Amino acid sequence: MNRRHFLAAATAGFAAPTIVRAQGRRQDGQQGAVKSAKASFRLVTLSHDLEQPWSMAFLPDGRMLITERPGRLRVFANGKLERTPLAGVPQVHTGSQAGLLDVCLHPRFAQNRVLYLSYMSPGADGPTATVARAELGDGGLRGTTVIFEALPRRWGNANLGSRIVFDRAGLMYVSCGDRFQMQLAQDLRDCAGKIVRLRDDGSIPPDNPFVGRPNVRPEIFSWGHRNPQGLTLHPATGWIWEVEHGPKGGDELNVLKAGANYGWPRVTYGTNYDGSIITNTRHLDGMEDALRTWVPSISPCGLTFYTGDKFPNWKGSLFTGALSAYALFRIEVDGERYVSEERLIEGRLPYIRDVRQGPDGLLYLVTHSDDGGLFRLEPA
Repeated sequence: MNRRHFLAAATAGFAAPTIVRAQGRRQDGQQGAVKSAKASFRLVTLSHDLEQPWSMAFLPDGRMLITERPGRLRVFANGKLERTPLAGVPQVHTGSQAGLLDVCLHPRFAQNRVLYLSYMSPGADGPTATVARAELGDGGLRGTTVIFEALPRRWGNANLGSRIVFDRAGLMYVSCGDRFQMQLAQDLRDCAGKIVRLRDDGSIPPDNPFVGRPNVRPEIFSWGHRNPQGLTLHPATGWIWEVEHGPKGGDELNVLKAGANYGWPRVTYGTNYDGSIITNTRHLDGMEDALRTWVPSISPCGLTFYTGDKFPNWKGSLFTGALSAYALFRIEVDGERYVSEERLIEGRLPYIRDVRQGPDGLLYLVTHSDDGGLFRLEPA
């Protein structure tokens, strides 16, 4: 997708957002300060030796795990990327957007060494989004067990979702894309276009909103999603926040509510990629309105609330990568209300796939390309 200047949502019902662009001229890390609205920072390159990195997780011992979409789990330690990937990663179906995707630590990882991988697993009836649970040992994973598959299986390698996050109660949320078959998002017999909620062993919580209803998958927590590419926990409220890709326009920022329908494709601000109309409906009673809708698309990927001390004026801000906007977005919110946004490092990095806050209070990014990089934002 070609880069386009940001436009405020042009459809009635959306106030023009406040948008700020940070100023900086350099094209890579370790080359000068960037002055933004509330902080000055440097973009530092940590590695350029990753192939299509997708996600990161920080271990208690200071190491970092990084997934590579072709099926490798890498370790970054002591300032460098270890040459040998970790053993024990399950077999992965690759192609287009498919492969090894998210990595997430168990809330009690320091005690049990358990982590989770999301990936597309192969199968006779087609690949599907899958979550495996494993224990991290010396040099690799052991006891790898599949705990969730987005059923039914089908062919196709686009709109996969596949983010994982835990809530305060220790329940796991997994995003499932609509697999480029939009009507599936409104079908409660299918995991496509849903956020599912599971226990840490993959079993179904008895208070899930659709437990006991006939012809409805009991793991579903919310529905009517297109391609959810970011999930994060609000540090104060404990609510799960989500970003998802629309088609041509219509990307969304949402707060997830049990049993809620987020509208896709019956409600959208986007159009088909060929320009044809999906629907002219922007709101329906009984469906959740997005907190923020982006037109044209920014393709938001990864999502985190900043809670650190290194950038005190950024506390409480949301950060998301923006593939088609070639930027990192800082979003200010007030409760569950969108306030404004700022574009950082615009045009300096290609395809920011994930953004995470490290235990050191700094922000880390990975860029999804064949020569993908790991980067860090530091105070200038």
